[in-house]
Amino acid sequence: MNRYSWPVNALVAALVASGILLALPNYFGTSPALEVSLAGDDPVSTESLEGWSQLLTDADLAPAEARLENDRGLLYYADVDSQLAARTELTAAVGTDYTITYKQASNSPGWLRNLGLEPMSLGLDLRGGVYFLLEVDLEAAESTRLEQYARSFEDELRDANIRRRVRVEGSVVRVRVQSADTLEEARRLVRGVDADLEINDGPDGTSLLVRMTPAQVEERENLAIEQNIVTLRNRINALGVSEPLVQRQGRARIVVQLPGVQDPAEADRILTSTATLEFHAVDEEGNTAGGKSYPTRDGRSVRIKREIIASGDQIIDAGSTFSQGQPAVTVRLDSVGGNRMLEFTQENVGRRMAVLYITSDREKGPVVEGEQTYRTVRDYVIISDATVRGVFKNNFEITGLTPVEARDLALLLRAGALAAPIFKVEERTIGPTLGQENIDRGFSAVQIGFFAVIAFMIVYYRVFGVFASLALLTNLVMIVALLSLLQASLTLPGIAGIVLTVGMAVDANVLIFERIREELRDGSSVQIAINAGYEKAFSSIADANITTLIAALMLFVFGTGPIRGFAITLMLGIVTSMFTAIVGTRALVNALYGGRNLKDLPV
Repeated sequence: MNRYSWPVNALVAALVASGILLALPNYFGTSPALEVSLAGDDPVSTESLEGWSQLLTDADLAPAEARLENDRGLLYYADVDSQLAARTELTAAVGTDYTITYKQASNSPGWLRNLGLEPMSLGLDLRGGVYFLLEVDLEAAESTRLEQYARSFEDELRDANIRRRVRVEGSVVRVRVQSADTLEEARRLVRGVDADLEINDGPDGTSLLVRMTPAQVEERENLAIEQNIVTLRNRINALGVSEPLVQRQGRARIVVQLPGVQDPAEADRILTSTATLEFHAVDEEGNTAGGKSYPTRDGRSVRIKREIIASGDQIIDAGSTFSQGQPAVTVRLDSVGGNRMLEFTQENVGRRMAVLYITSDREKGPVVEGEQTYRTVRDYVIISDATVRGVFKNNFEITGLTPVEARDLALLLRAGALAAPIFKVEERTIGPTLGQENIDRGFSAVQIGFFAVIAFMIVYYRVFGVFASLALLTNLVMIVALLSLLQASLTLPGIAGIVLTVGMAVDANVLIFERIREELRDGSSVQIAINAGYEKAFSSIADANITTLIAALMLFVFGTGPIRGFAITLMLGIVTSMFTAIVGTRALVNALYGGRNLKDLPV
C-alpha cells in the first residue's frame, strides 16, 4: 500500500526536472541589448557585427558582448542609458537598411539558448517604460465612412448623367437631384452602393437622406479600432520596441505599453500622429465644381480639384532621403493607386499636381452635462504643387518637407494611416530604477512569505512539514517555468498572485496532514491513515481550487492590464499547486514510508 509504480515516479521526476530546466534561464537574468536585423529576414554577417562593435567602441559605447543569434546581431550593455545612446549612434550609421530594436536579452549560457529557453517576460511596472491610454475618435471614423459613401454616390449619379448635389450633413448624406422624376433612379443607384443603408425621402421631395444603420455604425467602429491597433503595432515596430502590448480597452480606448522606452515624447509623436497625404489635380482654371483652395507653406493659396488621385492608405512603402539637397520622401503605391497615378500622368503632362498634407488634433469643446467634450480639428496644407514632367506610376518622390517631417512622414506612411484619429488620455513613464525597485520588493515579499510558511510547517508537522516545504519550493519553480515557457508577462500584481499561491498551496497539505492525524487518532494503521488522508482530502482540495480557478479565469477574460497579470499567475499557481501538494508530497511520503510496517508517523 502507498507505493507509486516506477512509471508514475519517473513521470513525477521528469515533470520536476523539466520545470527546473525551464526556470533555469531566470537565474542568469537579462541585460539591456540592441537587436539589429536586416529587412526581409536576411542574415546579419559577422563582418557587419564586428564593424558595428568597432564603431560603437570608437564612440565610447563599446558593448559588453556582441554575438549573432537567429541571424540577427545582439549588442549587450550594462545599463539602459548606454543602450539608448548606442541605438542613436548606430541608427545614424546604418540608416534605414537595418531595424534596430530595444531588447532585454538573456544572459543564459549558450547551451540553454540553443534549447530555445528564455527567461520570463517582465511587465512594464517591473521593467520600466511608457504607458499610454489612447482614445479613438469614433465620430471621425463614422464621418470618414460617410464621406466615402458620398463620393461613391457622386460617381454613380455622374455616370448616370443625373444632375445632383451630394454632401455630408452630420450623420446623414443628403443626395439632392434636380427634379422628382429622377429621384427613384437616384434611390436605385444609391441602394446599389450598399443595400443595407437606411434611405429616407427628404422633406423637399427632391432629395434623399441616407444614414448608416446602428449595426453598420457599430461595425465601422469595431473596424476602426482593429485597424488602428494594427497600425499602432506597425508604428511600434518601426520605433524599435520589443515585446510591446497593444490591446483594446472598453468601447473606444486602446492601451499601449512600451517596455524599455524612456523617451515618451518621441513615442507620443509617432503613435498619435494622424498625418497622411492626398494627391489632387490643381484646378488651374479655377472653375471646377467642388474644388477648394488650401494654403501652401510659402504663403500662397492653391485651388485643387475634389477628386483624389491617390491617398495615404494606398502607399505600401515609403522612405526618407535627400533629393537635389532637399529632404524628400520616396513613395511606392499599390496597384490601384499606381494605375490611377499612371492614368492621371498620361493625360496631364505639363499640368500641376498638388500633394495635400493632412494632420488632425483635438481641441476642447463645451462642457455638456458636467462632461468635457472634444472636437477633431484637421489642418490642411499643400506641401507641393509641382508640374508633371513625365509619366510615372508606382514610384516617385515628394519634396517640401523639413528633415524631421520627412523622416516621421515616411515612418507613418510605411506603418499605414490610422482609420480614425486617436488622442492621448493618459500617459505614465516608469523608469528602470523604479522597475528594479518593484522587482526587489516583490521578490522580498515572496521570500518572506515562503520562509514564514516553511518555518510554520516544519515546526508544526515535522518531517511532513519538510515534504510540504519541498513541494512549495517546487511549486514556485514550476510557476516560473510556465511563465517562461508561455512568455506571459510577469507584473507586480502577478507577483501578488504568486504570494497568494504560496499560501493556497500549503492549505492543501494542511488539509491532508490534518486528515492523516485524525485517522491516526481514530486508531487506523499508519498505511491506512496515509491513504485515507490523501483520498478523503482530495475532494475538498479539488472543490476549493476549481472554484478559485473559475474566479481567476473570469478575471483574465473580463479584466485588463494589472488584473489579467494577477489572474495569470493565480491560474498557473493553482494548477501547479494541485500537482505539487497532492502528487508531489504523496511521491515523497510513499518513497519514505510507503509499504513499511510503522507504528507512528512524524506528523
